[in-house]
Amino acid sequence: MIEFISQAWHWSISGVMIVLVMLILLWLGGEFGVSANLRTICAMGGAGKKHAFFAYDWQNQIWNLVFIGGAVIGGFIASTYLASPEPVQISSATQAYLASVGIATPQTIEEGTAFVPMKIFASSQAFSFVNLIILILGGILIGFGARWAGGCTSGHAISGLSNLQLPSLIAVIGFFIGGLLMTWVILPQLLIL
Repeated sequence: MIEFISQAWHWSISGVMIVLVMLILLWLGGEFGVSANLRTICAMGGAGKKHAFFAYDWQNQIWNLVFIGGAVIGGFIASTYLASPEPVQISSATQAYLASVGIATPQTIEEGTAFVPMKIFASSQAFSFVNLIILILGGILIGFGARWAGGCTSGHAISGLSNLQLPSLIAVIGFFIGGLLMTWVILPQLLIL
């Protein structure tokens, strides 16, 4: 049984689990979204006394905080206890491209973090000027974008699309365009700095 759990599962299993969660949420009249948790936490802390945006019945959103907590705990369990020791199989062309922009892969390093640019994610770079700009500007853009779009990627892509909402479709198209621009245009330029 443990061997089955620690083996890589087919991607469709997570798809089926997302569908089950969405069916339960639709049945219970709820909507899924991660960025709403920040609003809930602020409302719990009393921000509703200062701004009307946070003045709402936050007790109805506790389930979403529990969900996020479960996602963090589940990610920790999966990465710590259920991770496959085998490196992810990616093509040599992809490995070469990643190496050209300073991103190591499990095949090209013996230990450490893979699939992230060490120029940005290495502990020695945590407080570099470039990293601080990326964190501050990225945080502002993500926060502003999620609020302006009326939700985050998970809320629109999972909950909004399953409810056939046109604004969610438009937002998801925008998310993909932004992700492609970041991956192919902006990030390689940041790694040159």
